[in-house]
Amino acid sequence: MGKRDKKPETPAPAAPFHNPFSALGVKREELPPGPAPAPVKAEEPKGPARAVVRMERKGRGGKEVTVVEQLGLREAELEKWLKALKGSLGCGGVVEGEALVLQGDQRERLPALLEARGVRRVTVG
Repeated sequence: MGKRDKKPETPAPAAPFHNPFSALGVKREELPPGPAPAPVKAEEPKGPARAVVRMERKGRGGKEVTVVEQLGLREAELEKWLKALKGSLGCGGVVEGEALVLQGDQRERLPALLEARGVRRVTVG
């Protein structure tokens, strides 16, 4: 097997390709002013007022679960919260009625996550 011949290198073009919009940069000063930005309102906490966190073992074959109740959120919002909490805690979980049920004893780590999501008062039982 022999060496392959190298292709002759073509010199790079001196100027970039023709840009049809380059002349518009000069006319930027002639444009009318845009709309004024909307005033920024003070953000209210978007989470519920309170949450009750408790550990449960009854009726679950001896497995520990953490139940988050009294959030007062709609079902679609509960699903979003559950997905975020499961990802943050690295555990499984499910929505049962109006409560979030997370696998394992998460009572120590959960209050900080709920407060970060806007819950003003977390009761751990």
